Amino acid sequence: MAAQAAVSPQTMRAVRHSGAVPSSEFLLEIEGVRKEFPGVVALDDIRFTLKRGTVHALMGENGAGKSTLMKIIAGIYQPDAGSIKLKGLGIRLESPLDALENGIAMIHQELNLMSFMTVAENIWIRREPLNRLGLVDHARMHRMTQELFDRLNIDLDPDAEIGSLSVANRQMVEIAKAVSYESDVLIMDEPTSALTEREVAHLFQIIRDLRAQGIGIIYITHKMNELFEIADEFSVFRDGRFIATQPASAVTRDDIIKMMVGREITQMFPKEDVPIGEVVLSVKGLTLGSRFRDVSFDLRAGEILGVAGLVGSGRSNVAETLFGVTPATAGSIEVFGKQVTISSPYKALLLGMAFLTEDRKDTGCFLSLDVQENMQMAVLHENFVRAGFVSESAIATACEDMCGKLRVKTPGLGERIENLSGGNQQKVLVGRWLLTQPKILILDEPTRGIDVGAKAEIHRLVTELARTGVAVLMISSEMPEVLGMSDRIMVMHEGRVTGILDRSEADQVKIMDLAAK
Repeated sequence: MAAQAAVSPQTMRAVRHSGAVPSSEFLLEIEGVRKEFPGVVALDDIRFTLKRGTVHALMGENGAGKSTLMKIIAGIYQPDAGSIKLKGLGIRLESPLDALENGIAMIHQELNLMSFMTVAENIWIRREPLNRLGLVDHARMHRMTQELFDRLNIDLDPDAEIGSLSVANRQMVEIAKAVSYESDVLIMDEPTSALTEREVAHLFQIIRDLRAQGIGIIYITHKMNELFEIADEFSVFRDGRFIATQPASAVTRDDIIKMMVGREITQMFPKEDVPIGEVVLSVKGLTLGSRFRDVSFDLRAGEILGVAGLVGSGRSNVAETLFGVTPATAGSIEVFGKQVTISSPYKALLLGMAFLTEDRKDTGCFLSLDVQENMQMAVLHENFVRAGFVSESAIATACEDMCGKLRVKTPGLGERIENLSGGNQQKVLVGRWLLTQPKILILDEPTRGIDVGAKAEIHRLVTELARTGVAVLMISSEMPEVLGMSDRIMVMHEGRVTGILDRSEADQVKIMDLAAK
């Protein structure tokens, strides 16, 4: 079934730039959209509307179809059926460039900046100002970027190389780039996943300013508090179908969760009191150049040690050093009472350690490989190798069982992991490390960018692992997660440990006080 007749992007651009845009209550209208991929229906008869000058939150579990619809609106995918209207005119968007030139910009959950280029070059790529000789006018491009940053109150050097920036600052560059297109429709997919509370407040002020200018913002998030703070209305998708649209003021958090998952989640943080065993990991005076210094702590069997702190506190650097990604420059590490030198991730694996990294795109997933290839990556060296040959049937069975245990939504083990939703990619990575049967599990932001149902599943798994005696080091920027899951909480600030709190004494105020010291 073909989409209904629509004007070409070129015609729509001409109408937009002439100023003679038909009046309409809605900036964007989606009706009856369907999208299929091999083995899966991603969207089925979806409808969605976006009003001028509003923030419309799009909610749903991973795999619900949110990102697929946004990629259709942004011209990345084309629908198999259905219609799209922009300011009252039916339109076909045949590429991301079509969408941009027609006033639709998208900030992706997985950042798409080029690390070897400067901030200014990333923002104005393909739109660089030229001098009289037809060459890029770098001085003018610097000024344009600085004017944009001044407008958005962003404190970054336009000439800084993207690769030198933190994840949070790269996110701000993506936001500035989207705003630079002077778009009518702005799509934000999990924009706060790597931002501190202060940066989130800054982003929300930017959103309010844009909303006041009549821009329509589609906001995808899994953080309920953000919905009630910034959204005017919301829509819920489930399993590729439209469930409901409501004003944000008319519902509660529990109402939304029930619509998202089709059931009530009664225990978000299923923390259990389990026997805490002997010390399995002891760290004394661990230091890595100027990134962190004199970090000391013990981790016991069956214990979940939460690690809190603001972005830039050195939490992830400590995790990487423990796993041998960036070996320490000073200090000592003992595993099961024996002092060790962890010079590589392979050495850490042999010691019974596993590490789920913070950034699943850059340091986790092999996007061009399939689900099984990603999941088996850490166990090919031993458990499933006999006489130098990999037992394909055994490893396929193990990966199939793990996908079932983690409820990974995928057409099959042969599906490329890049085609899965972010939450299902995360589950595959969790499965990779569970296959190693670790004794020490390091989790860096294990539930970042995943839905409430998937979060509950991962929390349940972590609790089960602790019950079996696995020692868990869990880094998280989400305060409820740290407080809800941890036996003790270690707080860091600017590369040093500022305190370790027992579960019974920890609260948000004490943690934030230690994180800001």
